[in-house]
Amino acid sequence: MASSRTLSIASVNVNGIRAAKRNGMEPWIAERAADIVTMQEVRATDDIFVEHVNAMFGTEWHRVHAESEAKGRAGVAVVSHLPIGSGRVDIGGKHSRYDRSGRWVEATFDLDGVDQPLTVVSAYVHTGDADSDEKMEEKLGFFSAMTDRMTRLRRQGHHVVVTGDFNVGHTERDIKNWKGNRNKAGFLEVERAWFDRWFDELGWVDVARMLAGDGDGPFTWWSFRGQAFDKDVGWRIDYQIASPEWAERAMSSTVDRAPSYGERWSDHAPLVVNYRV
Repeated sequence: MASSRTLSIASVNVNGIRAAKRNGMEPWIAERAADIVTMQEVRATDDIFVEHVNAMFGTEWHRVHAESEAKGRAGVAVVSHLPIGSGRVDIGGKHSRYDRSGRWVEATFDLDGVDQPLTVVSAYVHTGDADSDEKMEEKLGFFSAMTDRMTRLRRQGHHVVVTGDFNVGHTERDIKNWKGNRNKAGFLEVERAWFDRWFDELGWVDVARMLAGDGDGPFTWWSFRGQAFDKDVGWRIDYQIASPEWAERAMSSTVDRAPSYGERWSDHAPLVVNYRV
């Protein structure tokens, strides 16, 4: 008989945990009641992060946080009401230049009834700049580092979900105004080719796209400027990318888009996926 238990994983770029708390993240946490929440652009020191997690989630929640050495920048975290078996705050291997950038953090779980450990990753990829070779090399190099680590985790026998803000729309369905962004960072062919490799060559699964089908979006980011949010002129740049065996457990995917512009607590909306366990 198939299991009726579910594991809910929510991923969101909080655009600063202090600002998110101030602007209304806490009611979403209570209403959504996810099992695991991954965050990007935490933008806080460890002590401030702990203070805000304790206030919004509760002191009993488990957490692992990778603080950026650049003050007020980046930062990623995994927060869970399930015990975290082990955590890792660097991407490892030959990619040590990213180890203190606050862009990669892992939490590994041993789940009852699941044959292999589950590693949940929170990753943040910087925007990049099509006019800057240095910034694009930094971004593309991080995709290479991600690929190496993702491959290593699977070889170790883990189920894997890599969540986060990758700052790339993979296909034309993922950006409302894709024609106007063909030569801009976030929709360059050289960026999108990494996603092609993940999905077409290495077998990783874009869970939200698998569940949503071939329509536009659903978008997860809208500029604070103009009427982008009200007109749903958005980008789908937040992902949950799963190893194929774990992706088979995906049941539903939802973007928790705020009811109105004034009720947003980040320029991103949480991406929530329910998995059968």
